Amino acid sequence: MASNILIVGAGVMGQGLAETIASTGNEVVLLDRTLKIAHNGILRVGERIDQEIRKWGKTQAEKRAILSRITPSADLQDAKHAGIVIEAIPDDLRKKRELFQMLDDLCPEDSIFITNTATLSITELAQVTNRPDKVIGMHFLHPVPKIPLVEIVRGLKTSEETYDKARQLADLLGKTPIRVYEYPGYVTTRIIVPLLNEAIHVLMEGVSTAQEIDTAMKLGYGFDIGPLALADQMGLDVVMSWMENLLGELSEHKYNPCPLLRKMVRAGRLGVKTGRGFFKYDKEGNRINDDNLTQEK
Repeated sequence: MASNILIVGAGVMGQGLAETIASTGNEVVLLDRTLKIAHNGILRVGERIDQEIRKWGKTQAEKRAILSRITPSADLQDAKHAGIVIEAIPDDLRKKRELFQMLDDLCPEDSIFITNTATLSITELAQVTNRPDKVIGMHFLHPVPKIPLVEIVRGLKTSEETYDKARQLADLLGKTPIRVYEYPGYVTTRIIVPLLNEAIHVLMEGVSTAQEIDTAMKLGYGFDIGPLALADQMGLDVVMSWMENLLGELSEHKYNPCPLLRKMVRAGRLGVKTGRGFFKYDKEGNRINDDNLTQEK
């Protein structure tokens, strides 16, 4: 695309977005609080591509080309040159609003702001800017390079022009977009969260083991991945934050995080990223064994 693209947040989602954008031949700046965090984000991108190389999915030349198009940064002043800003920080409304206020002061007037939030109100984020018509949500799913879907979420004041630009970005990235009108949880998060929560309740109640619950859902309903392994992949802290946001917005008990989920998050067992969740993982995120790690009382 012609616009300079800035990603704010070098975590898992920011990394996936940077890789996906760079894979299309476009330059992108990956920004976080410190240069070390930004560099580590790019390092993680390289490690993920290495896994693809081992599976004959990519070549070393492709890796070099992709990484060469991602520039690390810790200077928010880089926003002054950005035509598109993609915000990919954790789903905390206060922090996102603070960031949008700073970006609004720095970015050119015609820059559009894209938030990757899974549950928060686009309209509420846009209110802190002087450009609510240029704020839109694009909810990508993890892992970004592989999942072919993106939800494009319009706020109450999002313009048709901004929506068209978001559609163009989705097309560039090879994603199938679905139009979503603002409502807590949109489509994918609102539907998947109760499923994950119920699977965790079934495990907590001793109805079956984690492995057997996931096998039941994969073989019985054609899921490519079981709900507990999916929660591990997403990050249990992230899943719990989605539930709490939806519970606060909708006041429906089905979004109240299962006590076992709360217990695991407190214990730091967050899934793939920490090596332990409902299952155990190596440093590359591969399942080590099928031991159910949550039966310890």
